[in-house]
Amino acid sequence: MASMHLNQIQLAARWNISHRTLERWRWSGDGPLFIKIGGRVVYRLADVEAYELMQIRRSTSEVPHHQQAAGQPNA
Repeated sequence: MASMHLNQIQLAARWNISHRTLERWRWSGDGPLFIKIGGRVVYRLADVEAYELMQIRRSTSEVPHHQQAAGQPNA
């Protein structure tokens, strides 16, 4: 089974953000999981979609579910 991958330019376009934001997130440990092979960074589509699901909220003050599970208090 072949896995779909996005490079940082494709993912930045998908989310309408700067590719530099993705670079900063990788450096800080934020954002979706990624694969680095040599100097090339790619994102598996399944990991991108999982990250998107974790960002779903009902209100702006709601803490994402993955942060609640990590023991961070709800705002």
